[in-house]
Amino acid sequence: MAKTMTTHLDVVSAETSLFSGDVLHLTVSGQEGDLGIMPGHTPLLTPIKPGMVQLLNANGGEEVIYISGGFLEVQPGGVTVLADTAIRGQDLDQAKAEEAKRAAEEQMSNPAKDIDFALVTAQLAQAVAQLRAIKLTRK
Repeated sequence: MAKTMTTHLDVVSAETSLFSGDVLHLTVSGQEGDLGIMPGHTPLLTPIKPGMVQLLNANGGEEVIYISGGFLEVQPGGVTVLADTAIRGQDLDQAKAEEAKRAAEEQMSNPAKDIDFALVTAQLAQAVAQLRAIKLTRK
């Protein structure tokens, strides 16, 4: 019987190590789109945007982790996601994410002179990414 290839994945934030284990593959929200990483992937260091890490662990279980941004590092010995903030999909608060999205959209549609568009855009991107992670976790 053939051995299934895996790669080691660590998902860490400033607060905690959220995941450490072998995975069959993972998908990460990169700056230019989603990145699929499988065992034997070419070494890579790239920034990641607010979004999620979707992984299939060595036992075949799927997991979704929300990340607010950070860096992805792929090396021959494994993959590391260094996130500013990382939260398991099932631990996200849907009502809070929906309120943050609504507030950001309202600020953008009724701009004040002192609005920081970069900050509001980042807040909107984070809220949308959280809602997307919640949806994938609950499907």
